[in-house]
Amino acid sequence: MTLAIRNLGLQPYEGVWRDMQTFTQQRAPHTPDELWIVEHPPVYTLGLNGKREHLLQACDIPVVQTDRGGQVTYHGPGQLVLYTLLDIKRLNLGIRALVTTLEQAIIETLAQYGIRASSLADKPGVYVADKKIGSIGLRVKKNCSYHGLSLNNHMDLRPFDRINTCGYADMQVTQLADFGIEIETSELAVPVAHAITQAISR
Repeated sequence: MTLAIRNLGLQPYEGVWRDMQTFTQQRAPHTPDELWIVEHPPVYTLGLNGKREHLLQACDIPVVQTDRGGQVTYHGPGQLVLYTLLDIKRLNLGIRALVTTLEQAIIETLAQYGIRASSLADKPGVYVADKKIGSIGLRVKKNCSYHGLSLNNHMDLRPFDRINTCGYADMQVTQLADFGIEIETSELAVPVAHAITQAISR
């Protein structure tokens, strides 16, 4: 299996989203799968069925209505975003199995840094105690996935206070820096991408 990993650095959300759509639309049956590693400038994104009432306070952070699943979330510098452009039919991978794969990649990575995290059956994503540290949001077209995961590393978490994160009024968030972990986001991407690669190549 060929899997290309692209590190895009800091890129505006909307341009990368459009590039994912184009890549997915134009890919052929033998197009190699790709993982895109990126950070975004501050942006709120609303999922396909996202409700604007979950945006609690107006501010100067832009809001993008996107085509992933889920409600509202925040992306900003210091957060690892990893997009999974995968032919899930070719990989014989269902959507639920892909979500679990992404959750486990985050959980395994956090364990390497001494952070005990878990997933919850009724709320996609990854949690440390009751605080969310990783989010999952996907779209599937032509049996191929795009969008992916985000993992809070060392970022300003205050913009989360202006939203009902993932549609939950009482959702608290956390990040690696809160546990005394200091790591570059590009470096944090390595074990996450490795875990995903290992899981989908089994």
